[in-house]
Amino acid sequence: MIIQVADLFKSYSSLPVLKGINMSVDKGEIVSIVGASGAGKSTLLHMLGTLDQPDSGTLKIADIEVSRLKGKELANFRNKHIGFVFQFHQLLPEFTALENVSIPALIGGRSKVEAEKDAEQLLVRMGLKDRMEHKPSTMSGGEQQRVAIARALINKPALILADEPSGNLDSANARELHQLFFDLRKEFNQTFVIVTHNPDLAEMADRMLTISDGVIL
Repeated sequence: MIIQVADLFKSYSSLPVLKGINMSVDKGEIVSIVGASGAGKSTLLHMLGTLDQPDSGTLKIADIEVSRLKGKELANFRNKHIGFVFQFHQLLPEFTALENVSIPALIGGRSKVEAEKDAEQLLVRMGLKDRMEHKPSTMSGGEQQRVAIARALINKPALILADEPSGNLDSANARELHQLFFDLRKEFNQTFVIVTHNPDLAEMADRMLTISDGVIL
């Protein structure tokens, strides 16, 4: 079991958003999370990614109760164990594709030589061998998203969290991206939790969870 969530609650000011989430995800599983806007999908993903803290409940990732971690210890855990893919890529515009992918490895303490070697291998795997020295502004949306996926993979995390990963792509690039997740799972036995409004991607997953009014149905 890579994720175990029990009785997770989260409010912002006086507005309850998560109202007792219980879920688990096995290693190597691809799980989609669907639901209407405002149902709590992105909030749940932020909790799973340790980007925000729950008000109460327990969250275990890789058998570590991350809700007990604080500060630098939490940041180190996140860097090592979790990769993120966002709808709008979140690539740093002043850096090349190679540099963007290398950044999490450098933060994790690896040398520049080692980080860039691994980044090169991932970018080749993503079909971006000839785009390594290009900056995001000179790349297509699909290319930028593949750079973002390579960045998410650079530290070999146990868990990849994706928030509307194909939401900014045309249908052809979206289909290609969806298939890529399954190819990567096969190659690296990575676990994916994907928040999506895309019904095709949601239904491709091993399991689809529906969140409504702060709880999983």
